[in-house]
Amino acid sequence: MSDSRLTIAKRELSGLRKEKTILLALAIQLFIAAFSSFLVVGLVSLYDPGSVEGYSIDVAVAGESADDLLAVASRQDGLEPTRYSNPATAYRSFQSGASDAVLIANRRPSGRVSVQATVPDGNVQTTIVVVRLRETLRAYERAERGQLADRLESMPLELPPEERSNPYYDFTYTVLVPLLLFLPVFISGSITVDSITEELDQGTMELLRVTPITFGRILDGKLLAAALLAPVQALLWLGLLSLNGTQVADVPALLALVGAFSLLLTAIGVAVSLLAPDRRVAQPVYSVCALALIGGTATLPNGPVNTVARLAIDSGGPETTATVAGYGLFAIGVYAATRWLIDRTDPAAL
Repeated sequence: MSDSRLTIAKRELSGLRKEKTILLALAIQLFIAAFSSFLVVGLVSLYDPGSVEGYSIDVAVAGESADDLLAVASRQDGLEPTRYSNPATAYRSFQSGASDAVLIANRRPSGRVSVQATVPDGNVQTTIVVVRLRETLRAYERAERGQLADRLESMPLELPPEERSNPYYDFTYTVLVPLLLFLPVFISGSITVDSITEELDQGTMELLRVTPITFGRILDGKLLAAALLAPVQALLWLGLLSLNGTQVADVPALLALVGAFSLLLTAIGVAVSLLAPDRRVAQPVYSVCALALIGGTATLPNGPVNTVARLAIDSGGPETTATVAGYGLFAIGVYAATRWLIDRTDPAAL
């Protein structure tokens, strides 16, 4: 029994060399994993523009309350504030290119400070400037609240201290590692859908059924080939990340999680292919199911993305281990339901 399924699985894996789309997807994943240490710098600048280091912004500060604002701005990283005697001089500095932005601070009769910011219009620098100025104005707001606290009739709750984690660390373990682990899983299910619907469309499934291999074993072989492909890719990507200096903890648990989702999505792929044999229908239906399953649970505390992040940074406990086991049991249950569907499907009616 196992030999026939392995034969089908080997046939499926050898046929992947002819699928240019799959090979291109694998090449993209290989590139991301192999050059992750370089890519992460550029990607983090898009993920969190304020984290760009080594880039200083010259800000012209003027107005009646410029001194207080200047004191706060001078303590901000990546900001070079300069005091100007009046707004006109500050704007001339901005127009000549000597300053990257202008902040005009004036105190109103009510006691509130109004800050007018001017930034470059519509270029790459604008995003970084806006993020840096936003952080500066937030710090200035905190300072103003502290100075005016004696005027309040009742004291508000103290603001929590500002804490900023390393954006490169955040991006690597909450975006990059889950992407490299779940993209092969998604592709494995897609391969299963393509393989079955193509066999049905071209009539080659009938040729396979002429052999002593049963219809259920044929589908099991296809499922086995696709389900094993994802953990192998995941292990390779984790190895490349390690070579690039990104250490990932608890690799066995991560591979078990990838294996569970690979079995889950390939089983869903088989079920979708049997219920909707037309490839043009099966692929969109499978994609919606996969995105709903992984994307819809991404923000949950025990969702797959959070579970991967916890395991990768070695912060998982008994609860995380139980979550991985739960996903495995759920995948086995879906596979059992798919086997029930296969046993009750008439191949001749497909």
